Amino acid sequence: MARKRALPFDPIDEASRQWGRRWGAVEQMRAVTSLMRAQQIVINELDEILRKHGLTFARFEALVLLTFSRRGSLPLGKMGERLQVHPTSVTSIVRRLEAAGLVTRTPHPDDGRAVLCEITPEGRDLVERATADLVAADFALRGLTDEQLKMLWSVLEPLRHNAGDF
Repeated sequence: MARKRALPFDPIDEASRQWGRRWGAVEQMRAVTSLMRAQQIVINELDEILRKHGLTFARFEALVLLTFSRRGSLPLGKMGERLQVHPTSVTSIVRRLEAAGLVTRTPHPDDGRAVLCEITPEGRDLVERATADLVAADFALRGLTDEQLKMLWSVLEPLRHNAGDF
């Protein structure tokens, strides 16, 4: 991935300085701004890696979710819950995957109101190839040691838990 030119200063440090002159909660602002900037940096790189496979990270996540399911299929509603996206977003993701031949949609056999999404053999193959590329790129987390990666997970885990993520 081509790197953009780095700023000659840390914009979050500057924002913190300015923020502290006006308001409180400087450390919270600094942490959340760092988290959001890091998320954007990582998602941009992941999307660039996945682009050559015709995927975005959101579509990749949907395929992986289906790969992990026992039958290779899930109701769209359950996919939305697990991916934490709005039903409209799940429908959009699944439509694009279906158009690419990576999933199929069928009526749920037990619930006439629900639709099942099932991964195709082509979808499974693509997950394997795309995952190999993500692993080779350290999931866009290059520069972090295994210890730092564990620390990052452990710092974010209580935030996710307290938000009802699990």
